[in-house]
Amino acid sequence: MDWRVVIVAAIACSGTLFTSIESVAQSIPKDIAARVEIYAIPSLTITDQQFLAGDANGKPVTVAGEFRIAQGSGRLPVVVMMHGSSGVGPNIEPWSHQFNAMGISTFVIDGFSGRGLTAVGPNQALLGRLNFILDIYRTLDILAHHPRVDPDRIVLMGFSRGGQAALYASLTRFHKLWNKSGLQFAAYIPFYPDCSTTYTGDTEVAGVPIRIFHGTPDDYNPVASCKAYIARLKSAGVDVVLTEYPDSPHGFDAGLLGVDTTAVSANAQTARNCHLREGEGGVLMNADTQQPFSYKDACIELNPHVGGNPATAEQARKTVSDFLQGLLKLG
Repeated sequence: MDWRVVIVAAIACSGTLFTSIESVAQSIPKDIAARVEIYAIPSLTITDQQFLAGDANGKPVTVAGEFRIAQGSGRLPVVVMMHGSSGVGPNIEPWSHQFNAMGISTFVIDGFSGRGLTAVGPNQALLGRLNFILDIYRTLDILAHHPRVDPDRIVLMGFSRGGQAALYASLTRFHKLWNKSGLQFAAYIPFYPDCSTTYTGDTEVAGVPIRIFHGTPDDYNPVASCKAYIARLKSAGVDVVLTEYPDSPHGFDAGLLGVDTTAVSANAQTARNCHLREGEGGVLMNADTQQPFSYKDACIELNPHVGGNPATAEQARKTVSDFLQGLLKLG
């Protein structure tokens, strides 16, 4: 179904729907959305080289998004969330409830199901990582036309592979190539992203805050590569802050669900020892071998650790909430 039809339908019924919702609002917990809408998001499946070259000759695909409209009236702020290598996981649920309770709507993108995928951890080559950025920009196309969205208060948040997408979606060059919505995000919040790739012009980013959250012992996407990138961003005058937590493995915000253990992510691939850079024509190069990068390169290792830390997850929840409270000027 065309997403424009969905929006027209939403507009047509919104008056009656929200009147009935508001009449019983006092009995509904604040963290429960007033309305949930499911969207088909027209996108493409392309290689990273095609993305970097601006080549749109990919495979048309329809991915999905769940839009939870928070309780409240008028145009509301939105946090768009992008999942990691295991798809939309349980860690996203507490964040959705937290934001909805604050009066912030949430839009969770599923970049896998429409592509016939459930996970890519054991084989990251199944999907070029930059596809998620295209899905994110296509989501902005939808939000730009929605009557309940404040277009100036949309924030992007991502986790792991989705955190990498949330980080690099800030690049001015990528917006010019692929973002046709007319909208920009108000902030970028990547959680434990991989920062090991140097892209052409990657210090030229949107002039809004970037807030990165990471764990010191993360051996899936080590924080060291992010520190190096952040140093370059700060030298370019970018408003970027890294919040680093000790004793916090990859995926530490699973602590919001009570997870307090760490385990091996069996056979998952990690590029923790790789150093990648964009070469001519958008080819991703292994900077150590000076050859085109492949997930069969010697720098790719297996079996990183994932887990949760309830204490630092709660700290991150509060820090993100306080940041959004001020940024979005919530009452």
